[in-house]
Amino acid sequence: MALAFNRWDTSGIVVADLGLKGYITLDAKYAPKTGGRYAGNRFYKSKIFIVERLINKLLASGHKAKKHFKSSGRNTGQTLNSYKMVERILERIEKVTKKNPIEVFVQALENASQREEILTIEYGGARYPKAVECAPQRRVDLVLRYMVQGAYHKTFAEKATMEENLTKEILAAYNSLPESNAIGKKLDVERQCDSAR
Repeated sequence: MALAFNRWDTSGIVVADLGLKGYITLDAKYAPKTGGRYAGNRFYKSKIFIVERLINKLLASGHKAKKHFKSSGRNTGQTLNSYKMVERILERIEKVTKKNPIEVFVQALENASQREEILTIEYGGARYPKAVECAPQRRVDLVLRYMVQGAYHKTFAEKATMEENLTKEILAAYNSLPESNAIGKKLDVERQCDSAR
């Protein structure tokens, strides 16, 4: 049995949210890097180790919608840098919580993943919002994106590093605090969904 980064055991971690159980893979790898080998296969990213998916998100952290909100050029192609950064982030989380950091990260994902989202429906020339359920794979994608974007954009406003900000983001999501960008987005979307029913 492999240990994540040859340090952390994932065999005892349980995904409590049944909707996400098949989409958060905890099959640990010593070096989580498939190199996009299965990128063309539909739904295959859900079979990739969840820590590797976080590393992949870090490589395109500036993307917002169809444009670079802030350039992510300093991360692009820096897989090894992102790999080391995630390892240091997990070390920081372990130091603060005294728990398995991957378990903390998975719990943060569960807490911050939104269950609904808004679609705009056009009917007879009028547009109105409609609340719909969010697909489980998309739930994981969105929460990873919001965590990384929230941490990345804070590095422009503060003197804190990306490592410090992403650690704070994951810990805030783990504790369900609204300081987390992902939790803030979830609450905002679910509030809109309540009014769109």
